[in-house]
Amino acid sequence: MGNPVDYAISHGRLTIATLFFLLVAGFAAYLAIPKEAEPDVAIPIIYVNVTQRGISPEDAERLLLRPLETQLKSVENVKEMRSAGFEGGGFVLLEFEAGFDSDVALADVRAKVDDAKGDLPRDADEPNVSEVNLSLFPVLVVALGGEVPERALLQLARQAERAIEQIPGVLSADLRGARDESVEIIAEPMLLRSYGISLDQLTASFAAGNSLVAAGALESTSGRFAVKVPALIETPQDILSFPVAVSGDAAVTLGDVAEIRPTFKDPTSITRVNGKPAITVEVSKRTGANLIQTVDATRAVVEELRKTWPGTVEVTYSQDKSKDIRIMLHELQNSVITAVLLVIVIMLTV
Repeated sequence: MGNPVDYAISHGRLTIATLFFLLVAGFAAYLAIPKEAEPDVAIPIIYVNVTQRGISPEDAERLLLRPLETQLKSVENVKEMRSAGFEGGGFVLLEFEAGFDSDVALADVRAKVDDAKGDLPRDADEPNVSEVNLSLFPVLVVALGGEVPERALLQLARQAERAIEQIPGVLSADLRGARDESVEIIAEPMLLRSYGISLDQLTASFAAGNSLVAAGALESTSGRFAVKVPALIETPQDILSFPVAVSGDAAVTLGDVAEIRPTFKDPTSITRVNGKPAITVEVSKRTGANLIQTVDATRAVVEELRKTWPGTVEVTYSQDKSKDIRIMLHELQNSVITAVLLVIVIMLTV
């Protein structure tokens, strides 16, 4: 066989059949292959974060970071270890050598952090060990706002969060700008004194009573049954009827000596969209999932829920990574179509 180009031109039908087969195979692969903006690249960085409420940066360095650094310095293949303390906690950042095994490194770091827990203050929160993975960053942010009460907007945001997490390609849906609900108890000093209850006694009885007590098991001819004393507070009525003092058959409840007000915890962060308060849902996709399909499914779920929401609720989308991928795919399609047309024209004119 001489020149491959001459052979392809002289055997036009074979060339066109081969081209058609490649187009069909390429189109099938195009539909099946995941569309990614940021592929799953292993970044050699592991991040350890630990917090303690009210601790200063200096105390965080001495009480939180030093015990962690002492244990983490024995981890293998560490290129550089950096740490910094801030108001309320600190972090240790480990950079590994290129080509490291992320699973082994993550397991080693978690084991060393567990060894350091005994040297941390008792009031310190659980250390958080995480790796940097670009593919886990949010691919879409859904913002909910408008002239809606905060409590109602929070319920709608949680409804959207639960629905979005049911999508197969979604790894997580995290709320931002949402304050946790809490209950404010305002004790009446005059009523406490009239019942002979001190404020310390009220606090101690409330803290001790809000628990689930296991009372063993009861065996009978029908079988073995677990017995428990349900004392967990789940509804506002449980708070009002909570006993704080007992005298004979009479009980003084919390509703008799205090006022109960539903409220929210103090905000730790503020989220605004177009200058207005809002609650956002950050959507992250699973590794290997099709980004475009995941974003489209998320939008479809939110729009379906939107039909049942009040008309004053405003829904906006931001940080949509599928837009850039659509542009790149469109350019790729144009290039492929142009190349195919050129090949067909050359084959027909020869």
